[in-house]
Amino acid sequence: MSTAHLVVTLVAALMVGFSAFSLLTRTAWVVEPLIAYEVPEAWWPWLGAAKAAGAVGILAGLFVPLVGTLAAIGLVLYFSGAVVTVLRARSYAHVPFPLLYAAPVVAAMLVA
Repeated sequence: MSTAHLVVTLVAALMVGFSAFSLLTRTAWVVEPLIAYEVPEAWWPWLGAAKAAGAVGILAGLFVPLVGTLAAIGLVLYFSGAVVTVLRARSYAHVPFPLLYAAPVVAAMLVA
């Protein structure tokens, strides 16, 4: 395992974990857009749990590479769905935000 792989994976896990924490604690800057995008409130805990599981999964991938790869694929699909949701809501200025969270996940997969 290279230093780059370790650093990029840790950054990805921290970013995704922070995003999960922000959603699960219903931080205003996360919740307000979800309301605007008409994401049902009942989905929020599941979405937060999916992000948290992905963050743990990519960390576990440092020890079991297959788990990390599968977690990263799941997170890329998650954030792709977020981009689609933002586009569907015609909130084009917000498209970069899910991409910012997806970028280190993709980078972690590429340097693995």
